[in-house]
Amino acid sequence: MKARCVGGAQVRPLRLQRESRQRLQTLRARRRDMPSGAASDGASAVSAGRVMALLIRQVQRVLVERSRYRYVKPRVLPEGEGVRIESPCCSRNIDRSGGVIDIALLQPGTSRGGRGWTLFARDHAAGCWAAQAEDQALQPLLTLLCQDPKRVFWP
Repeated sequence: MKARCVGGAQVRPLRLQRESRQRLQTLRARRRDMPSGAASDGASAVSAGRVMALLIRQVQRVLVERSRYRYVKPRVLPEGEGVRIESPCCSRNIDRSGGVIDIALLQPGTSRGGRGWTLFARDHAAGCWAAQAEDQALQPLLTLLCQDPKRVFWP
């Protein structure tokens, strides 16, 4: 419904105001009926998504500076609360066809009473993840991943 002019002043129809008020009351009633904390779950999910996006970008920026296989582009993917790094197999030691292999896994809170980070390398022979290092901060683990002096992560 359009607003109409009366004596040069614009007047909003009452029906629109009533509809808006009714919608607001309905939304408030729905929020009251939600279980405790459920109303904020949407906000925390958005916040967690932003944190994950920041973590992925941070790892991607650091991987550019790695010392091995700089000519391939690794992918950083969300994995639970952490990230998994995969890359084409350039050396063909693991995958003869040069397919994509798992490189590393970074998981938060797996040690030190739920604080800190753990860096895992993929044990391709056993088909499992093997813990390589733990630290309170993420940066030392990313440095180890990029330097890889023992060729654990980039076989």
